[in-house]
Amino acid sequence: MASFHFEIKSGRNASDHADYVARQGFHRKREDLVTAGHGNMPAWTGDDPRALWKAAEKFERKNGAAYREAIIALPGELSTEQNEALVNDLVSKLAPGKPYQFAIHAPTSSLEGEPNPHLHLMTSDRVDDGIERPAERLFSRFNRKQPEKGGRKKASGGRNRMQIRDDVIATRKLVADTINHHLSINGHEAHVDHRTLKEQGAQRNPERHLGPARVRGMSAQEKVEYIAVRGITRDEVN
Repeated sequence: MASFHFEIKSGRNASDHADYVARQGFHRKREDLVTAGHGNMPAWTGDDPRALWKAAEKFERKNGAAYREAIIALPGELSTEQNEALVNDLVSKLAPGKPYQFAIHAPTSSLEGEPNPHLHLMTSDRVDDGIERPAERLFSRFNRKQPEKGGRKKASGGRNRMQIRDDVIATRKLVADTINHHLSINGHEAHVDHRTLKEQGAQRNPERHLGPARVRGMSAQEKVEYIAVRGITRDEVN
């Protein structure tokens, strides 16, 4: 059944991580890339996302994030084409006006042997305001009085900790609602819930990630038993 996973990360090594997301270079051998794309690139990038990430690493302030990333589980109930439509919807809602790069990965689960489709969405915080700037200026400090003389304003700027927390909660709900919409329009009764297990009133602990090494060490019977128990606890909640 569909399960909800939404994770936000940030980092400085943007170009290397973009290679991982797009399965470029060393990462080509993974062979689990379904589709990839990008958008809202500044003109000076030549529509090459790697140029953006390289510039972000060079010109973004040293203690600032060169990129942010959302990692979102995609429902196995949907076909590849249906999940691609879901991803297009998610990207439009999560990255309006932001330079972005995304990919769908579908590695095979080491436990159940089933595809595990999920979205990686990398974004820059620097929102397009219609002013063309060279790379070094785009990532400089925003000038409120004379925007053309400063950098692009950051979507994450000017918020306190409570506002950031509320934004994350709202984004989680937006993602869950979008997933549920696509499940519904494609004829599935399954749904996901963005709330924590405690908020849902579930009387169990979150599943512990076993990791590939732990799974490889399990016998076939142990895998069957683990999957069966996991299915029972999910049914109790849903």
